[in-house]
Amino acid sequence: MKLHELSPAKGSTSARFRKGRGIASGNGKTAGRGHKGQKARSGGGVRPGFEGGQLPIYRRLPKRGFNNHFSKQYAIINVGKLNDFENGSVVNVETLLENGVLNKALDGLKVLGNGELTKKITVEAAVFSATAKEKIEAAGGKAQVI
Repeated sequence: MKLHELSPAKGSTSARFRKGRGIASGNGKTAGRGHKGQKARSGGGVRPGFEGGQLPIYRRLPKRGFNNHFSKQYAIINVGKLNDFENGSVVNVETLLENGVLNKALDGLKVLGNGELTKKITVEAAVFSATAKEKIEAAGGKAQVI
């Protein structure tokens, strides 16, 4: 196959609709803009966020403090919850979702050190707190950062 032999799939493309080319074209005269009004004019329409003169929502809402839009939001689990799994098992986001321990994965898993761990398990998570890592390793398991 050569470049000049390429063509789009049948029916996937259609001719550009030529507006304002006479009444017989089916889209002449007002060219699909209707009669009069703001959207019928040449500069027609309103800028984004314009609410017809009403005070727009971005001015109505208070702008205070700092919000970090780039921060990661982790699904959090405590070490005590990991006792539900058998010895030698591998615990990660997928297994926690399957067993209904977590509802959403969010940006990864964070393991915190609340509770006691008696099982020897391998935990795969994005972040571990220092106490969580200690408790997992003290029980004979592994804390793997992924």
